[in-house]
Amino acid sequence: MSLVIPSLFIIIITAAVAKKVNVFSSFCAGAEEGLKFTLSLLPILAAVFMMCQLLEVSGIADALARALSPVMNALGVPEELAKLALIKPFSGSGSLSLLTEVLEQYGADSYPARCACTIYASSETVFYVFALYFAGTNKKERALPLAIVLLSTALSTVLSCLLCRIL
Repeated sequence: MSLVIPSLFIIIITAAVAKKVNVFSSFCAGAEEGLKFTLSLLPILAAVFMMCQLLEVSGIADALARALSPVMNALGVPEELAKLALIKPFSGSGSLSLLTEVLEQYGADSYPARCACTIYASSETVFYVFALYFAGTNKKERALPLAIVLLSTALSTVLSCLLCRIL
């Protein structure tokens, strides 16, 4: 298995040389393009990270979690997990911290902890991935994909808790 990556490099370089491609200049051009793309992401990522901090510091995340707790509880999601469900689309590390708190408070085998684990595992940091994807494209229509992703995140939260209740 340790020979797979070196073998791929040798095969690719051999094929490039056979096709008379300047390997070094192609590599440099690709690295330059990758660096430009990475630099174009910085303002977008800074905005996402600031938004996460503002939600937490301002208390908006706590207020939204309290407001949504009854609805989530009616859907089968323990109300203790409302904040986790709200933070997960924004921050992976923030939601991991909340998951750790739930595990410490309720124990790993409890229903809230099992739900928290499946919520954490069944969804993605939507706004981070969304920012990365749309920074690399010229697509202007972003509302529909965002709505679809947020709806699927909400459904995965409810369905993951339903599965935890059944199993």
